Formats: sequence, C-alpha cells, structure tokens
Amino acid sequence: MSKAKGFLKEFQEFAVKGNMVDLAVGVIIGAAFGKIIDSLVKDIMMPFINFILQGDVDFSNKFMVLSRPEGYTGPETLSALQEAGATVLAYGNFLTILINFILLAFVVFLLVKSIAKARAKFESEQPPAPPAPDSDEVVLLREIRDALKK
Repeated sequence: MSKAKGFLKEFQEFAVKGNMVDLAVGVIIGAAFGKIIDSLVKDIMMPFINFILQGDVDFSNKFMVLSRPEGYTGPETLSALQEAGATVLAYGNFLTILINFILLAFVVFLLVKSIAKARAKFESEQPPAPPAPDSDEVVLLREIRDALKK
C-alpha cells in the first residue's frame, strides 16, 4: 500500500510542478495559434495564390488508378473508386498537403522573424537596469579603505 501512496505522491508532484502547467498552457496556446495560422494560409494566402495562378491550387482529386475492381462501371472520382475497393495512388492529396505545409512554414517563419525583430526593438528601448546595491560588507570595506587613506 505504501508503494501506491508513494507513486500517487510522486505523480501529484509531477502534475502540479510549474513545468507541467507551463507545458499545458503552451499546448493550448499552440493549438489556438495553429488554428490562426491555418486560417491565414487557407483563407488569405490561398485565394491570392489561386488568383495569381488563375485556377484552383487543390490537387486532392488528382489520382492514378492502379487497379479497378472487376466489372466496375461507377464514376471515376477518387472517393467512388476508393469506396469500390480500387487501388488508387492519390498523389494529389499529398501535393495539396505539401503545398499547404510549405505555405504554413513560410508564414510561421515570417511571424517568428517579426516577433524577434519587435522583441529586439522593445529590449533596446528599455533603460538599462540600475546596478544592484552593494552589500553591507562591501560598503563597510569601502568605509574602512577611505578611513585608512585619510
């Protein structure tokens, strides 16, 4: 029974430590930030890219049929073929995800770079911290030194 209590006490210390709470807060903020970045890429950047390329940059319906089920006469769409049991190389979905990842990484890079620049500017505008006051021993030693000089 004491091993179980020791284990529970150890788990409680682990869960309540500041590092664990900081990690939980970081994960929550990261998830929310991820949604913002995803929306920025999907809702703002992709429309511009689609406009520039004069088309839709969604390759998710690009695929190559490797084998069809015998006697299949249904529609030639990716979802219908997959549902029918065809062997399909869905390279378009991979390309779409890859393009989204590259755009997402680029946006995160720009955000991190701008945050670092703003932080550097903010830190340079801050007045330097005043020097720490001398300890009592140092003050006493200085007084003794000055008295000896006289």
